[in-house]
Amino acid sequence: MSQRPLAARLRQGLGIARSLAVYWRPGRQPGLRRLYADFLGPGDLAFDVGAHLGDRTAAFVGLGARVVALEPQPALYAWLNRLVGRRPGVTLLACAAGAAPGQAELAVSRATPTVSTLAERWRDTLAARNPGFRQVRWEERVTVPVTTLDALIAEYGEPRFCKIDVEGFEAQVLEGLSRPLAALSVEFVDGALEVAEACVARLEALGDYRFNAIAGESRRWRWAEWQSPAAARQWLSDGAEGLASGDLYARRVDTTAQSSAIQERRA
Repeated sequence: MSQRPLAARLRQGLGIARSLAVYWRPGRQPGLRRLYADFLGPGDLAFDVGAHLGDRTAAFVGLGARVVALEPQPALYAWLNRLVGRRPGVTLLACAAGAAPGQAELAVSRATPTVSTLAERWRDTLAARNPGFRQVRWEERVTVPVTTLDALIAEYGEPRFCKIDVEGFEAQVLEGLSRPLAALSVEFVDGALEVAEACVARLEALGDYRFNAIAGESRRWRWAEWQSPAAARQWLSDGAEGLASGDLYARRVDTTAQSSAIQERRA
């Protein structure tokens, strides 16, 4: 066996080990469940698009929700299946989501699998804009199946919450959605904030939403009050306070009463 494939496997193994240490560290799950308790309750359906190693899927299940989780990376999918695939109510799909069904080329970073991506322009320009990505290498290309949110809804039902974390491909995922879901989250990254701006514009076209943000892997809302689409776009246009990354949450305006009902069901 040649040395090069062995080195590649070692890089991939170390990358997955780092992700396990970050996303499955002791004490993380209770914080995630507290965060998502405003969005999900027993019997609800959630989509986890870009499930990675399934920490969010586990939190959703911990709240009593059913989960459809998508992960196109073969090595990560195997781990995802080990970690959460046997839990009741979990459906795992070895595919990506996008604007239309078909196939696409996934650029895989073995050392940092969390930044593997379908977004070619995002990958090619981010290093120049974000110093944190200057050492990232995407050494492998894998052709993966692609579905859409609309297709998932047609097969599994409409989710009460949809998490989308797909490294610069979030806007394309939302292009495959034609109805306003109750609540969603999309990742934002410094150097590519225009992706999140496009997501806000798409959601505004679909329905009446308000927005909030969380920095990195914290559990704290940036704003005491949820913001209008215009305010969210302005915040992103102004540089998102210089945050390296985080998640932008969108909640449909008519779901406030539904959130109260979720809490009553869980009481």
